[in-house]
Amino acid sequence: MTSKKNAMTWDWLKLLCVTIMATLVFEHSQLDVRISELFYNNGHWLLEKGAQPYAFIFYDLPKALLILLAVYLIAVLIIKYRQSRLNATALNCNKLHRSKLDRFLLPLSMREISYLLIILAVVPATIATLKGVTHVSCPNDLVIFNGDLPYLNLWQNIVAATPARCFPAAHASAGFSLYGLVFLPTLRKYRYQIVISVTVLGWTMGLYKMLFGDHFFSHTLVSMLLSLTIACALAALFFKQSIKNKTHSTNDDKRHTDISLSSIEHSNT
Repeated sequence: MTSKKNAMTWDWLKLLCVTIMATLVFEHSQLDVRISELFYNNGHWLLEKGAQPYAFIFYDLPKALLILLAVYLIAVLIIKYRQSRLNATALNCNKLHRSKLDRFLLPLSMREISYLLIILAVVPATIATLKGVTHVSCPNDLVIFNGDLPYLNLWQNIVAATPARCFPAAHASAGFSLYGLVFLPTLRKYRYQIVISVTVLGWTMGLYKMLFGDHFFSHTLVSMLLSLTIACALAALFFKQSIKNKTHSTNDDKRHTDISLSSIEHSNT
């Protein structure tokens, strides 16, 4: 069972390796170019950049909703913190404090809410930092798509230090940052539904940018894998005790089952 616990703790390292492998595969192939060619015909992209209502639906609205979510989480965290202080004081009087706002609060612990807020901030910040280091060009800036810049691999772009900032995909990473929900102990039984929903959201945001040549396929793919890696790594830190408790609980259940089976066998003999 110890090996299972260690596997859960170090899953983020496996995800990081997958992220690096995906980057290398697309760097040394023409897959990105071939995929982008599907959205480019007769010198024009399938969608014009900034065209409405698509820009509002797939760019402005998701960003606004994610900002509102962050504000809501901060408000909930403050309210829960104040309630915990009031309840600690009222505990001596055997009278717990209840607020009329409880119905509007997420049934998450303060640790879980803090984790979500950090993920919502760290994932886009990490992606934005990498964009400034990699200097990878967008498809619509390349000569092969009627732009001005040559198609270079990742290392060549870093060395050239062009002003380009297109890898990984930042807009999609805002949606992928919701992968933090997957690792919340309270929502563990919904994790598969959350993975599917967040993946669809992130790729919808990423595909929108691909339709007018702002990103290659790998830009969104790496953004997704990196977001999942960060969420998993921070979850291992935040919920280490929860993983330990789950391991002990599983051990206890197994021990109880073994004792029960042993008793049944003994009674049968």
